[in-house]
Amino acid sequence: MPRDADVEGGETNAEGYKGIFEQMMKEFGFKYVVSTLRESYSATFNGWKAMIYNGKEFYQSKRYEINPIIDRVGGGDSFSGGLIHGMLKYPDNQGAALEFAVAASALKHTINGDYNLVSEDEVLSLAGGNANGRVQR
Repeated sequence: MPRDADVEGGETNAEGYKGIFEQMMKEFGFKYVVSTLRESYSATFNGWKAMIYNGKEFYQSKRYEINPIIDRVGGGDSFSGGLIHGMLKYPDNQGAALEFAVAASALKHTINGDYNLVSEDEVLSLAGGNANGRVQR
């Protein structure tokens, strides 16, 4: 496998992941390949974004700065649930679905406990540009 991205070294240049995604699709026949990318500056300050690829289009979400992180537990579940919701809400727009998922997960990082206790309107507000990529509660 070519080293298109330094996964273990924390390199989060999303374009480098496209080759990896293409290989995964070829090998396993996935309809979509999706991944989050975390930039860990400290335990309470992270960069957060994601990518989705459908075999034709490669989309990279906007990047959020989450500071302070209250609780990372549930962040992945919030992303997955947000992606499912986004794919149902925007069936023809994988970029919008991904933006919804990343925003939902970013907001979850600011909530104590396992559950994402935000409304769809709050997620849409953040995904739509409110807060300029800085997640604060």
